Amino acid sequence: MSAKSMEELVNLLKVEAVEKGSTFIRKNKRNSKEYFLLEGICRSYLINPEGEEISLTFFVSKSILSPYSTRTREELSILNFQALTATKLASIDALKFEELMVKNLEIRRFGNTVLRNELSRKVEKEIGLASLSAKERLLQFREQYPKLENLISHTDIASYLGITNISLSRLRSDLAR
Repeated sequence: MSAKSMEELVNLLKVEAVEKGSTFIRKNKRNSKEYFLLEGICRSYLINPEGEEISLTFFVSKSILSPYSTRTREELSILNFQALTATKLASIDALKFEELMVKNLEIRRFGNTVLRNELSRKVEKEIGLASLSAKERLLQFREQYPKLENLISHTDIASYLGITNISLSRLRSDLAR
């Protein structure tokens, strides 16, 4: 993206700090923003029928959270987002971002790339859950999120991988040998 287009976007961003552990987007609540994760680690998650939190995606510094269009239905969030570390976010109203996309071809291409990447990431995870062993999923997680395993709760990682904490602990021990 050109400096001019970047400046156009940056001028509309609002920066905010989010405390570790804070859920800053809640399922079934209105949230009409697009988010850029400047610093920190966060996750998207849902709560299953047994009341357990299931991590869906992790986001690290200098990444983009799931777009408004993929995380909302009828203007309500379908996911929860939680800061796993102290976090700094930049946000823009989703309608203002959409207006920018209409007016600016570079920003439109950027937005479309974000959507394609989001779809690709979700499909890759779905295929992995269906076709890879737990060990292979852990190795893929390590490749996709280097060092994250030492920075966040293993409970969050286990739920992301679709395994129990005990299974994760055993896998980590087996791989350390």
